[in-house]
Amino acid sequence: MNKNGFGKKLVTAPYTLWMVIFVVVPIALVIYYAFTDADGGFTFENMTYIFEYGKTFLVSIELALISTAICLVMAYPVAYGISRFEARRQQTMIMLVMLPMWMNFLIRTYAWMTILEGNGLINRALRYFGSDGFGMINTEGAVVLGMVYNFLPYMILPIYTVLTKIDVSTIEAAKDLGAGRRNVFRRVLLPMSVPGIISGITMVFVPAVSTFVISKLLGGGKTFLIGDIIENYFLGNTGMINYNIGASLSLVLMVLILISMTVMNHFDKDAGEGEGVLVG
Repeated sequence: MNKNGFGKKLVTAPYTLWMVIFVVVPIALVIYYAFTDADGGFTFENMTYIFEYGKTFLVSIELALISTAICLVMAYPVAYGISRFEARRQQTMIMLVMLPMWMNFLIRTYAWMTILEGNGLINRALRYFGSDGFGMINTEGAVVLGMVYNFLPYMILPIYTVLTKIDVSTIEAAKDLGAGRRNVFRRVLLPMSVPGIISGITMVFVPAVSTFVISKLLGGGKTFLIGDIIENYFLGNTGMINYNIGASLSLVLMVLILISMTVMNHFDKDAGEGEGVLVG
């Protein structure tokens, strides 16, 4: 028994060490700086900046929710369509979905800058057909578009994974019992795919609410998100470096993300219980 216990500890030791170095220690440093001043003294003053940037927090959450909702609406039919193909075609389609992810994140975002700018591809096409074009870059819409484009695969993949596990005979049985397409979707497909939806929402919302590259490049400084504020305090882009304020805002953002993940997990648990009742 002791040998087995020692063996398990030995096997898990590298993972534990990794978690301590790259998770526990960074979080501890963020908490330390969040509740100390420049001299290392304990203070709650850094937390007062939450109210100063409250509107920025709300805008970040709003745009993240909008982009997450758009990703869900776009991803579900795509994931369902892929899951209905034969195995070989599914692999090809999933590769096409993942293909943009093989390219650097910055390059993908810069590409959208050239497409959306005043003399970009879209406005050139509009002028060709006699239109004056319109301003798309440096707007909240451009930021949402960048989020959707970059994070859409993170919504498609978990939904697709869940849908492929649904037995076709379950859908056929529902049809045999007189359920139409809407009822099959509402009472069979949707409830059984909730775990994938929850995972997709979490995987899109978390990076969207904390992004700063997309808002900087496609927002042009006009759409300022909380990620931009935190970056400025850590890198001194506005002329002032303050790790303490940056850490306090990072801690608040971390707590918001943990709350959202807890809520999503709660819905996932409820869905699992409901699915068990349905199958039974």
